[in-house]
Amino acid sequence: MRVRKGSIYVYDPVMLDIIDGRTGLQKGEQVRVIHCYGCPAPNTMNHCHVERLNGEFVGLVHCNSLHKVEKKK
Repeated sequence: MRVRKGSIYVYDPVMLDIIDGRTGLQKGEQVRVIHCYGCPAPNTMNHCHVERLNGEFVGLVHCNSLHKVEKKK
């Protein structure tokens, strides 16, 4: 899955993020994709940097761990 910088996603970790869980994110938590200065752009090697919605930097996660937020009808 490709992600976009600035978009909000729901975190549902794949095996790689479960094994290497340095971020402290919980399943179902909402995060925003960011592009840190001097770091590879989102989707490079299928990874991206994320932050919590309050602006707290979290770290690097696999793009397949992120799912679009469904709008309520």
